[in-house]
Amino acid sequence: MYLILFDVDGTLVDSQNTIFHGLQVGFAAVDLPMPDRKTALSIVGRSLEEAFLDLVGKTHADKVPDMAAAYRESKVSRRRQGLDLDPLYPGARKAIDQLHAREDILLGIATGKAMRGVRHMFDSHDLHGRFVTIQTADTSPSKPHPDMVLRAISETGVEPENTVMLGDTGFDMTMAKSAGAHAIGVTWGYHDHSRLVKEGADQIIQSFEDLESAVSNVMKIHKETM
Repeated sequence: MYLILFDVDGTLVDSQNTIFHGLQVGFAAVDLPMPDRKTALSIVGRSLEEAFLDLVGKTHADKVPDMAAAYRESKVSRRRQGLDLDPLYPGARKAIDQLHAREDILLGIATGKAMRGVRHMFDSHDLHGRFVTIQTADTSPSKPHPDMVLRAISETGVEPENTVMLGDTGFDMTMAKSAGAHAIGVTWGYHDHSRLVKEGADQIIQSFEDLESAVSNVMKIHKETM
């Protein structure tokens, strides 16, 4: 049995506009200047408090709780208004459904989002019932700590060498490798090709159409080294 773990932001859904808006709200709440868009979005994948701390530094660490609270309040309000509907990336649903239909593969989520955000994604895109394990920032340390992958492995009983993490950031790659799992990077997210390679990606794909073959390739690599 194999386990494929999906990151969410930048991997399954294109959430850059809604995340950037939330970060703007957080910075405005404490009257700090907003970083440029590229810098701000470079922290996507980290848990919320750690993301804000990465952006403001220790000098303004005391402001992080208020920034995170403002971000969360904005998210809740906008979702109630039917806003913040992040689209799935092209091919994501088809890839999920194809893999979910296989008897030898289990699917899971490992994300810096809170569980509330994951449920919103499931509701928005009718993705309930496809993922057997869901790891979020509510119960695990921020990426790149390996806890999310280790918890998913423990919950499913799948061996680390039969586990693959799919993500768009170096945080995902490092997290997977630290847990003894494989790492597949995607090119449509927040970190570039070179960073994914540097952080340990076993393979990098250009579209969801390449996912199933990439999973087979990394598992083949493992079997050849046994």
